[in-house]
Amino acid sequence: MTDSRIDTFIAALPDWQQQICRQVRKVAHQADPAIEETIKRTTQPYFVLQGNVCALMATKDHINIFIYDPIAPDPKGVINQGQQNATARAIQVYQKDSLDEEGLLALLKGVIANNKAGGWRKVREQA
Repeated sequence: MTDSRIDTFIAALPDWQQQICRQVRKVAHQADPAIEETIKRTTQPYFVLQGNVCALMATKDHINIFIYDPIAPDPKGVINQGQQNATARAIQVYQKDSLDEEGLLALLKGVIANNKAGGWRKVREQA
């Protein structure tokens, strides 16, 4: 399900950032059709399913895609920030970059699987 507030967030961005955000949105819904969109922290778009999956943040020169799971597999190596963070990692996408949709899809499916299993903290304890 889409949220019109995210449409508004995306529409306010420069064209190249709009394109990246639309790609992330599409991939998030491909990862699981039950994913929900919402706004948290007043203005930040979040994609959630039994917990946070990812969020978007636009900066002056890139888009941050926050991945709310430090243990979900990243088979394509799309994560480029915070690999050692305790609770989240990120993908920074600059104007000259292209988003690896296949890699993002695999990553988001891993986050969702962990969420459905009780969250990454529980999954890590069981490992």
